[in-house]
Formats: sequence, C-alpha cells, structure tokens
Amino acid sequence: RSEIDRKSKHLKVLDLRLSDAGIYTCEYDSHVVSISLHVFQLTISLDGRFLTNEVPELTLMQRSSHSLPDLTITVFDSNKNTVRSTPSENTTRQKYILKLKQLEATDSGTWMCHIHSDSPLINQNIPFDVKVLGFQNPNLERKYVTVDSTVILSWLLNFKKIKWKEDFTGQLNWKQQEGATAHELLDFSITAREEQRETKKSSHFWFEIPGSKPEGIIEVELPKVHFNHSGQYKCELAYKGRYVQSRIDLVVMKVSASQAGPLRRGAEMTLTCQVSGPLPPNAHLLWERVNGTQMDVKKSKQHEVKVKVSAAGLWNCHLIEDNDRKISLHYPVEEAPVWNSYVAIGTSIGGSVLTLGLACLCIISSIRWQRRRQQRKRMAQARQYLLENKTCQCQR
Repeated sequence: RSEIDRKSKHLKVLDLRLSDAGIYTCEYDSHVVSISLHVFQLTISLDGRFLTNEVPELTLMQRSSHSLPDLTITVFDSNKNTVRSTPSENTTRQKYILKLKQLEATDSGTWMCHIHSDSPLINQNIPFDVKVLGFQNPNLERKYVTVDSTVILSWLLNFKKIKWKEDFTGQLNWKQQEGATAHELLDFSITAREEQRETKKSSHFWFEIPGSKPEGIIEVELPKVHFNHSGQYKCELAYKGRYVQSRIDLVVMKVSASQAGPLRRGAEMTLTCQVSGPLPPNAHLLWERVNGTQMDVKKSKQHEVKVKVSAAGLWNCHLIEDNDRKISLHYPVEEAPVWNSYVAIGTSIGGSVLTLGLACLCIISSIRWQRRRQQRKRMAQARQYLLENKTCQCQR
C-alpha cells in the first residue's frame, strides 16, 4: 500500500489505516529525518443512510506514536450550520463517540467534522455524507374538506432528490379514529433504479389512484367525500427493518337543517354545522348570517354548533383556525310563499272540520243504532205478549 516517488523521494501510503500511525524515518547517506504520522478514522452509524427522525452516531478514533491530545470536535451540517452533539459515556481520548441531532428530510448532503488541538496543533476537516430518506410532508398534516367535494391526499418522498440507490417499500393505511381497525389501501415499492410501483389493495373502497403524477409522490383521490371518509391516513415506508411514517388527518364538514323545505311564516328551524372530529385548541366553528348582525353569529369550540332560524336568509358556517378560514359551507333558508301558508292553514282547518264531522257522524250513527236496537227489542216484546194472549184464549 505504499510507494516511493524516485524523484522527490516522497513516500505515498495508500488506503490509510489506524495501524499506519507511528514514526517514519528516512535515511539518506548521513542524513536522518523522522516524521510522526497521526491518523484519524471517522465513521458514521448505518453507513450514513438514515430515515427521518433517526439520530446518527459519529465515531472518531485517533492513533499516534505520542500521547494522544485532547480534541475539540465540531460538526457542521450540509448548510454549514453547527450541529449540537452529545458525547457518549464511552468516549475516551482514543475513541470519541458523539450523538448528533434528530434528522429531517432536508438534512441530506455533505457534512463536516472539524478536529482541533492546541498541542500538538491540529486543524483537520473530515467530510462525510449523510442521506436521509423520508417524506417532505410534515409529520402530521391536517386537511379540511366539505362533504361531496373532491380531495387528493399526497405524500412526497425525497429519494430522487438524494439519489437513493437502494430498494425500499411502503404502504398506505386508513382508520377512521384512534383504536379503530386500520384498512390497508395500497402498497408501493421503489427499486434501486428508481422505478416506482403501486398496488391497490381495497378494490371495493371509495378511492382512486391518479394515473399521471410525478415519481416520488404517493397519491390517492377521494372523488366524492362522505362524512365517514374522515380519519387518519398514514403513509409508511420501510427500509432494512426500519420504518418512518407521515400522517394526514382528514376533517370533513357538513351542514343540515331540522326540517326540509322552505320555512313557514312564524315557524322556526335549527341549522346544524358539524365536523367529523374534535377541533384543535386554536380552532372554532362559526355560524353567521350573510348581511346579518352580531345577534346572528354563533361560535363554538366544539365539533358541532347549532343556530335557530326564524326568518329567510343565507347562512354560512366557517371553520376557523388561528384566524384563518379553512373551509366554509352555506345553507340557504327560504321562506314559504303566503299562499302556501294559507293552504297549510286551510288544510289544518279542513282537517279539523273533517275530524269533527266524522266524530259527529259516528255519534249520530251510534244514536240511530241504539234507537233501532231498542225498537227491535220492543217489537220482540210485543210479539211475545201477543203470542202469550193468543195461547190463553185457545185454552178457554
């Protein structure tokens, strides 16, 4: 692993190892020159290939013919920002073990380890590569939609950006609430040649896989959102027995009225605005009447808010988070025409008269039936009386 340049008399040592540390002496005629070689070896855990949220461990070893100096080690990320490191309990002067920060998908790149010592004077930079595979989405994303709308849920993987040259797999699951049974929606795999394949697992489910989309995006489309489509959609990828995931919470809003159709004059209906799950602390629901007053505003930090309406108008329900209006649904309340009210009143009165007439008819029929019964009874008694008198006369 070594060679000598015949002209310069330089000694070149290839594939340097810790065991190469020591004193090298060059003798030429009566001249003797000695050089002490100090060797550092830097290694990073998992060969520098990580998933998001994992914590790298950096190991620096040094070997020298002299006593080992006390080193100061500073680590810089790919953006040249200083990375906070925590020495392990097993750290010695010969072997430094440092735990670095929890990684994010944007941390991929060439990092730098700077080694410093005052005696002997050492200022050495050792570069090392870090690749972080994961989602560029937030770890938890909340998406608000209204019923009957179309929504696309997507997860962006960064494997093309960091030129990841190894296979990994993943799957997308959905469950409506915590503790509920998870439904597997699709499987996906990425090959070393960056080929992406997806397999739909639930053919009877209500989602679609969009046909054209950039590689590196895992995407599902709900063409017509139902209220019970809400819940947690979790995309998970696996690499060498390790896992990383990204979740999207889908919150669905709907509005309804206590009665269908127009509002009759003098009547009242209740409008209900509801979302499919509990609201975060910084969110609330708001009912308001278009061109209304403050008296027509109703707020609630619960997942449901109701308002009583006694007049026609357009009502809007908003879901507001940190003063930002996320979604809205409107409900038009129409007033029934006057003739409709008259028809309703007439129908009510007609029904009452009809009921009274039927009652009277029943009473009259009952009286007539009683009279006919009594009349039949008297006639039967008269026939019996006549029959008895006739029998007596014949006996005489």
